[in-house]
Amino acid sequence: MKTLQELFLIFTSVLFIVDPLTAVPSFLAMTARDTPEVRRAMARRGAWTCAITLTAFALGGGLIFRLFGITIGAFKIAGGILIGLNALDMVQARRSQQRETPAEQAEGIAKEDVSIMPLGVPLLAGPGAISTVMVLSGASKGLVTTLGVFGAIALTAYLSYLTLAAAARVERRLGQTGMRILTRLMGLVLCAIAVQFVVDGIKMTGLAGR
Repeated sequence: MKTLQELFLIFTSVLFIVDPLTAVPSFLAMTARDTPEVRRAMARRGAWTCAITLTAFALGGGLIFRLFGITIGAFKIAGGILIGLNALDMVQARRSQQRETPAEQAEGIAKEDVSIMPLGVPLLAGPGAISTVMVLSGASKGLVTTLGVFGAIALTAYLSYLTLAAAARVERRLGQTGMRILTRLMGLVLCAIAVQFVVDGIKMTGLAGR
């Protein structure tokens, strides 16, 4: 039961921080002149870019920790704060400026192919998502949870593709109000996950006992 809870936490952490639903309006704006077939192709490449980027950082997280002498506890606290900032933006139903700047979005609209930049990075695989997979991978204590991190990345990328490939239908069905409500709910859950990251990080660094 504990392992299942850990796997569920891993999956929801990755899915909610990537949050493909909030990428729908930007994706539609950047691909306004493209056909549905081209949109699906871009959504596929964007999802692949997201998966490869997050997998690379999940694999290289331990090396980065050793190179800079960073402890898992310290990175959990930093990651929790960064995730919390993203979550606060989601609770207020607005796009996080940590993911894409107005200049990046304007450049994306002007580009013919937006699948890698800025869709894959930083729209999907932003700083919050990267820090999340690094924390989850670094804190993993067994093979099952480690595989769970990579499985969560793959499943989140696939769900991102499905969401973006059907972006026009998603926006029509949910509407702006529905998307905001769903974003707020996911942001609330993500806030709780961020707090838990910080609490666990404090325990791991021994700050709680000082």
